[in-house]
Amino acid sequence: MSTVVESTSISYAFCVRLTYANRIGAFVRIAQKISDAGGDLDAVVIVTSNRHTITRDVGIRARNEAHELEIVKALQQIEGVEIGNVHDRVVDLHRGGKISIQNKIPLDSRDALSLAYTPGVARVCEMVHANPARAYDLTIKGNSVAVVSDGTAVLGLGDIGPEAAMPVMEGKAMLFKEMAGIDAYPICLNTKDPQQIIEAVAYLAPGFGGINLEDISAPRCFEIEEALKARLDIPVFHDDQHGTAVVTLAALYNAVKLRGGSIAALRIVMAGAGAAGVAICKILQSAGATDITLCDRKGAIHKGRTDLNDSKVWLANNTNPHQRSGSIKEVLKGADVFIGVSGPGLIHAEDIDNMAARPLVFAMANPNPEIMPEEVVGKVFVMATGRSDYPNQINNVLAFPGIFRGALNRRAKQITEEMKVAAAKAIASCVSDSELNPEFIVPSVFNREVVKRVTAAVEACVPA
Repeated sequence: MSTVVESTSISYAFCVRLTYANRIGAFVRIAQKISDAGGDLDAVVIVTSNRHTITRDVGIRARNEAHELEIVKALQQIEGVEIGNVHDRVVDLHRGGKISIQNKIPLDSRDALSLAYTPGVARVCEMVHANPARAYDLTIKGNSVAVVSDGTAVLGLGDIGPEAAMPVMEGKAMLFKEMAGIDAYPICLNTKDPQQIIEAVAYLAPGFGGINLEDISAPRCFEIEEALKARLDIPVFHDDQHGTAVVTLAALYNAVKLRGGSIAALRIVMAGAGAAGVAICKILQSAGATDITLCDRKGAIHKGRTDLNDSKVWLANNTNPHQRSGSIKEVLKGADVFIGVSGPGLIHAEDIDNMAARPLVFAMANPNPEIMPEEVVGKVFVMATGRSDYPNQINNVLAFPGIFRGALNRRAKQITEEMKVAAAKAIASCVSDSELNPEFIVPSVFNREVVKRVTAAVEACVPA
């Protein structure tokens, strides 16, 4: 089997300051060394220059952290080149956090202070006390979402704790604001106890119009979400489950449109039976899928297994109609669709060869998918991942801003399965027939039409 070389990525971009003799052709040697080491040149900026020397900040993209070190080591071997500071662009961007709170009005006079705070604020407090629903109009509640995590299932990193989860929650808050104008707040809880999380969120809820649960491990996340949905009168949405599911369905709608046939006729195999896997399975069934087999680390989930937790027992009873058993490689034979929400390198090119003709492969493990796109060139009809550096990124940001915007606009008390399917159809509709092709089945995350259409679709599901 040939070795697949991972592509360089903006996620591993760094900047190195280089000083060298100011002679024609000197930079060519540097550029060649970077290329020979497998790096990609990014922006190059002159810092200082005189008759004798020149100093440049050289931007470079690498494959991973180890590759960054390899490139720097290669540059150190160039005679006459002095290396200064090396900056990781990702780390630099996060210094001091990525979000802040800003006042909507200036406090530049005594009158302004009296209107915004005491004594004027007392009358507003009394209005809300008399009618708590007015908090939607007279406070930030109507446009605010709590992004809540315990840090137990962060991206592909796993249980890294609440402090380490903060950069992700800040990023989520940025997306809410940028995409849908929603004020979101990162709240990382220092407990793994489901009941304590439920209580903490319930106590915080009065100040928010919605709760976005994030990166909470399964099966605890199911218990937490269900309890909060029953207890609170505002939408509770575990994005790792439902956001992923909505965008996966949107991508599948368009992939099937290209391939022909229907979702009901597909044989679907999934890897990963955690939060995202269960939610994807349920939404696909809502959209008509009838033949879904899920696999965990021990292989296909079926009624004959005796090692299943409650959520997997549900899967055993409601999926895999033909009771297939065996490893992921075995059950993938003859399948039309592979959907992965598990881990890197799970399947290989020969497994894709064993699938049905024109297979659809959604390998969504992050940051490294179940199979790299380079391995399946010419073997798949449609390839999708969770990464932004490949076509067809299955990205939750296509779903959750518009879903919450629509729910907040209509003061919905919950987010229903009907809303999720409607959101998926709205996302799929943002790729026109003339644009639709195997490398473009989901719209860009920067397509502003997506939030508008998802918002309208969700609003239409809420009774007047």
